[in-house]
Amino acid sequence: MNRTGKKLLVLALVAVVLMAFRVSWNALRDVARVIGADDTAATLYPFVVDGLMALALVAALVLTGKARDFALRVLAVYTLASLVLNYVHGLVPELHGRAVDWGRLADWDPANWALVLLATSLPVGSIYFGSDLVAKVLHHQPIDVVRAPDGERADEPAHLPHTPADTPHALPGNAPADTRPDAASAVSAQVGKRADAVRADDPHAPHTARTVELSAEEEAARQAQFEDAELERVRQDARRTYAESVQAARPLSARALGEAYGMSESWARKQILAVRDADENDRPHLVAVGGE
Repeated sequence: MNRTGKKLLVLALVAVVLMAFRVSWNALRDVARVIGADDTAATLYPFVVDGLMALALVAALVLTGKARDFALRVLAVYTLASLVLNYVHGLVPELHGRAVDWGRLADWDPANWALVLLATSLPVGSIYFGSDLVAKVLHHQPIDVVRAPDGERADEPAHLPHTPADTPHALPGNAPADTRPDAASAVSAQVGKRADAVRADDPHAPHTARTVELSAEEEAARQAQFEDAELERVRQDARRTYAESVQAARPLSARALGEAYGMSESWARKQILAVRDADENDRPHLVAVGGE
């Protein structure tokens, strides 16, 4: 629907609401006179009831969550109350000409007491509920999606580069038994998330024509290559961490090293052995030469 159609629809709705209010205003004014209101108070009484209904409707459109549910409940209660009073006005023709006794809305006393209590409590309820709704609307802060400078949504966690879980000096000496999955499955879950971030479009890059979609085999091969490279980088980080702990005279255990990188103890033991083998290869080998 275009803008002109929407405006006409809103205007038609406002016109219908105003006409309905005029019809209800006549009934509520007569009821107010029976319960003791003077001419001025009787004229304003319909605004107290139907006016709060309009306020509750606007508040329900603005608020969210529990506050919106509260506004809808107020709207439902006052709509029902206005319906009851209009119904009584239609059942008692004497209300139209003020021929009924003061304070008498029904012949049966319990029904009359309930109706008088309802009619007299609506203005007080309008003060309380109206003030509460206005306060809720004034304190309401709409939730907007803020765009971060790099184009990502502010409410989404940023993709951080991989770092070890703990530094070598903060790792415990005796960690609990390792029950984690082996290296391939653990790194695969990490790499899956990072691959999505790497493949995301850069919002600051110039717009170019879309490339042809890769086949499933090429995509799987690229994913496997990326995972292998990531796994190798994790291995190098773990070996470097262990070498630094040895240089600090606080060598890490296989269990502690595996916990630091989210891997199993057997995986960490392989990295420790690789570091030791590399140290052995780097050391100079002295060969004794016998004299002739």
